[in-house]
Amino acid sequence: MNVLGIETSCDETSAAIVADGMHVRSCVIASSRDAFSLSGGVIPEQAAREQIRSMQPVIDQALAQAAIPSRDVDLIAVTRGPGLLGSLLVGSVTARTLATLWKKPLIGVHHTLGHLSSTWLSAPEPPQFPMLTLSASGGHTELWL
Repeated sequence: MNVLGIETSCDETSAAIVADGMHVRSCVIASSRDAFSLSGGVIPEQAAREQIRSMQPVIDQALAQAAIPSRDVDLIAVTRGPGLLGSLLVGSVTARTLATLWKKPLIGVHHTLGHLSSTWLSAPEPPQFPMLTLSASGGHTELWL
């Protein structure tokens, strides 16, 4: 199974292809760090505008790096929150549009849970539950059991 993952929770635009839930075939990130260097922080409206410009090229590059056509994508996953509203809208509208055009299922992924479960990618063994984890990501610091 090939999953196209789209992440736009803050100021970066990312797309990845993950095979069989564990193997990263490609991961492309368009950073807007330079755009915010003079302001000293993220400007939400500007972040969303940068993501609109970056989204399709990032997805195209992720598909190319994974060497798969869009017809071989089995599912689309997108960050559903928490994050900057405008940025989340860019990712979710893109994902919903592609899911409709490509006739693929769509799943929303919790931003923090995505961080936590990313450590299982390419792991030698599946995770053992129950487990206690800490996520410290921007303003979203949480303990998960």
